[in-house]
Amino acid sequence: MADRYYAVREDLLPEGILKTEQVKELLRRGEAATVHEAAERAGLSRSAFYKYKDGVYLLEQAGRERIATLSLDLEHRSGVLSKVLGMLAACEGNVLTIHQSIPLQGLANVVVSLETSGLQGTLQDLIERLRDTEGVKKAAVVGRG
Repeated sequence: MADRYYAVREDLLPEGILKTEQVKELLRRGEAATVHEAAERAGLSRSAFYKYKDGVYLLEQAGRERIATLSLDLEHRSGVLSKVLGMLAACEGNVLTIHQSIPLQGLANVVVSLETSGLQGTLQDLIERLRDTEGVKKAAVVGRG
């Protein structure tokens, strides 16, 4: 059976669906650091959140950009790329592609395509955190789609 989508007025939705979106909003705004904290604040079990999270979103978010392309210049040192990828994962960014150039003069350019639909905080906040990371010499958004 193909996926089917419905636009449903908020007052008709079950409480679990509404609270799932509330949890996602707390995480997006950075008002909760973890799913556990956000779910607790919303009065929703984590298992219910994980059951609904990929199928619930506000209608106005349907058209928002969900993929960002980042360009990073990283020092050619062990662990720098790993640290960057760990930060992306910690912010709930989903890495779609990675391309790394051969290091020249101690720097390697890395281009990352990142799904941002579940990103905790804003994309600009993420870029600032990346710029403050040891070994990252440049971080910028070069495309959205």
